[in-house]
Amino acid sequence: MIGTVINTGAIVAGGLCGHFFGRLLKERHQETLTMACGVGTLFIGISGAMNYMLHNELFPDGGSMLVVACLALGGLIGEILNIEAGFERFGEWLKVKTGNTKEAGFVNGFLTASLTVCIGAMAIIGAIQDGITGDWTILGAKAILDLIIVMVMTCSLGKGCIFSAIPVFLWEGTLTLLAVAVKPLMTDMAMGYLSLVGNVLIFCVGINLIWGKKIRVANMLPAVFLAVACAFLPIRF
Repeated sequence: MIGTVINTGAIVAGGLCGHFFGRLLKERHQETLTMACGVGTLFIGISGAMNYMLHNELFPDGGSMLVVACLALGGLIGEILNIEAGFERFGEWLKVKTGNTKEAGFVNGFLTASLTVCIGAMAIIGAIQDGITGDWTILGAKAILDLIIVMVMTCSLGKGCIFSAIPVFLWEGTLTLLAVAVKPLMTDMAMGYLSLVGNVLIFCVGINLIWGKKIRVANMLPAVFLAVACAFLPIRF
């Protein structure tokens, strides 16, 4: 779990730097950083999704049907389970336990940062690779990206972003420990489907950063698991 530990440490380090640096910024500076982070997140999602939709033989029709089907059904499942409410309750619990009850944006910062750094193929592929071969280079590269992303987010959204290290540690750590069991499921097609849908969800996080909370992204998380399941159907999307 070396990769998971490094990634978690990088998020904490980036969050702490952002927290202390953010104190020096005026409100308009923080707003601009939020917009910049949102635009950057949008383009991370767009570039990742387009890489699969336009230049990948796994998606002869662009994968649009896969995206629509997984997001619609996954969103419905997520709404029934109300996953986002669970994230928010955990964020509220953290806010109380860490003595940040006076910070209004704590839960929003925690939720936004957690979704940004947890969703995506790098976390899954890197964790599986770390567990099976001990090669943590993918998670090491992700750690650098997450350090920068969380630092900027913490400057604008507050120190709730620092605690996104917790779900990252639990998610990547669990995958690393279960790597032997998960590896057979992660075929090239399964990873391609997961990456496409995951990057669309990252795009949705960017929308929320720029225009306010318009999409309950956490409630759409079941879509990534449906995407993996679709890879084993006898039809191509």
